[in-house]
Amino acid sequence: MNSLNAGAALAAGIMLLSSGTTAIGQPQPAAEQSPPTSSEAPPVTGGANDTQTHPVLSITSVEIIRSAHAPALDIIRVRGIASSAGWEEIELVPLTRGVPADGMLQLVLVARPPEEASDAMSYEQVEAILPLETNHPFKGVNVHSETNALAITAMPGYTESRHAFDDCGKCVGKTFIAKGSSGSSSLTDVVREERLPPNTRIVRPAEGIAARESNPNRLTLMLDKDSRIVAAVWE
Repeated sequence: MNSLNAGAALAAGIMLLSSGTTAIGQPQPAAEQSPPTSSEAPPVTGGANDTQTHPVLSITSVEIIRSAHAPALDIIRVRGIASSAGWEEIELVPLTRGVPADGMLQLVLVARPPEEASDAMSYEQVEAILPLETNHPFKGVNVHSETNALAITAMPGYTESRHAFDDCGKCVGKTFIAKGSSGSSSLTDVVREERLPPNTRIVRPAEGIAARESNPNRLTLMLDKDSRIVAAVWE
């Protein structure tokens, strides 16, 4: 996975609106600019003791709120889901430099994952906000996650996505049904591959594991000889 380092992306000359900082859309003094050679942060790997941020699993809604009193202020509010509990430092990181040709501000919702792998349970809801500078040049936003993106093309506005991924909190003990197979078990006893998050890794008893690199957004299911799920872990 090509994960993003929030610190490197923020150095691209786009700053958040907070105490002592400047909002997106306001030019920075030349002395303070230190643009990277690429608009994309270096890739990092996940896993235990990972100190880098990663995109969260999915975006569920994007809202742009405009203040009722002049000067108008637009605030971006993004909600999403993290694969497991324990993700911290949730924030929106700009990917756009300067004024985009299409007027769309590109953002990614990132967070710091837990240091250790965890058993699959319910997804954790996450949220972040980002104010824009008054008279900013953007007409809309496009917000990215690990598995999807949501866009608003006119401000203010609202959009949402209803993800259909099984969080696998109750997968253990059920039978795994691969794509294209109808299966013979009742609907309450099976886990169908098409309902699982993208990039889910299925490990059968006689199979090896090609790579050990951890990915906090990858679900791994361990099966027994009868295709019964014996473990479900977010790496």
